[in-house]
Amino acid sequence: MEYFRIIDKKTSQELIQKKINPKSVEDFTETMMFLESHKNHFKGITLWGEFIISYDQINGGVRFTLLDCPNALSWTITTGYPPERNAIVLHATINRTQKPEEFVEEIIDFLNEWEVGIESNF
Repeated sequence: MEYFRIIDKKTSQELIQKKINPKSVEDFTETMMFLESHKNHFKGITLWGEFIISYDQINGGVRFTLLDCPNALSWTITTGYPPERNAIVLHATINRTQKPEEFVEEIIDFLNEWEVGIESNF
C-alpha cells in the first residue's frame, strides 16, 4: 500500500536533511521518540511500539524504515522531484496490498502527525 501527502512548503534537500534526523523525530510527531543509537540505525518508539529504525539521507531528502516491522513501513520526506517539485512530498509504503481498516487508519494518523510537524517546522 502506498500513501502520499503534498505539503505546500518550499524548501531544499539540505534543509530537510538538516532539520529531520533521528534525534529530531519528537519535534515532528507526537508518537515517535528517539531512544538510542544502534549501530548505523537507531532504536525508537512509534505508534506501534519499539523498533530499530533506519535513517538515510537520500536524493531529495530523508528516508526512515522500521527494520523489524512485519509490514516493512518506510517513509520519505523529499523535495525537488515529482509528483510535486516545489513542495515537500511525504510518501509512505508498506509491503501489503490489503490491511485491516484499523491499521490503515493508524498509518493515516501517523502521516497526519508528520504533516502537521513538517508544516510547523518549515
